[in-house]
Amino acid sequence: MDLRGSGSEEHQIAMNLFYTPGLTDHPEFTLSSEESHHAVRVLRMGLGDEMVLVNGAGGWYTARILSADPKACQVEITDRQQGLGKPNYNLHVAMAPTKQIDRFEWFIEKATEIGISEITPLICDRSERKDVKTDRLMRIAIAAMKQSLKAFHPIIHTQTSYKKLMAQNRPGALLIAHCQEGEKLWLDESIFSPESITILIGPEGDFSPDEIQLAVENNYQPVTLGISRLRTETAGLVAVQTVSWLFR
Repeated sequence: MDLRGSGSEEHQIAMNLFYTPGLTDHPEFTLSSEESHHAVRVLRMGLGDEMVLVNGAGGWYTARILSADPKACQVEITDRQQGLGKPNYNLHVAMAPTKQIDRFEWFIEKATEIGISEITPLICDRSERKDVKTDRLMRIAIAAMKQSLKAFHPIIHTQTSYKKLMAQNRPGALLIAHCQEGEKLWLDESIFSPESITILIGPEGDFSPDEIQLAVENNYQPVTLGISRLRTETAGLVAVQTVSWLFR
């Protein structure tokens, strides 16, 4: 049963999603202390109340409270669905964190809502921010997943240097969006398969010429995202939305 598109009572159940990354096929499960507190103390849920659990990998579970313990709320799984909110393509965006971290966090939130598989904070020659807190970015992705009624959130990789990413043997479409002159394809002309797509988005000052050359030497195709010069986080979101539209 898909609660997301149901009537008012079921829709109210679905609005309160609880993150349970360790959920297995066992018929009973104990929520984390954080989610237990939220369910029992904040939402005042009690014995027999229904809730929806999501594991971040596409699993959407309907459950009923067996024990309303605010530190270890125990539930019984009554229904299971898989793949909810998981995009039908594999998109990895490696993007330079913005100087103002809230703009990069905004990208994480919106990209999760639209649909993305992996995000890597990319440290480049011209990066103005070279340190990010992966745990915080993960919390933002989880919150965006729950807010948009999905059961899937992207993998947030630890920050990676540009050269280290270039050394990775990634399959599928390899693309770099930059603002320098030269021959480029439109993004939607560069992707032919949803199986694996990697797109590089540079910092506010763009990729350096050496970085662009290194990408080309490693089989990355230069692409354009439009005729306007875009902010880093805007460029990232345009890329995510374009791929989502292509494989809608």
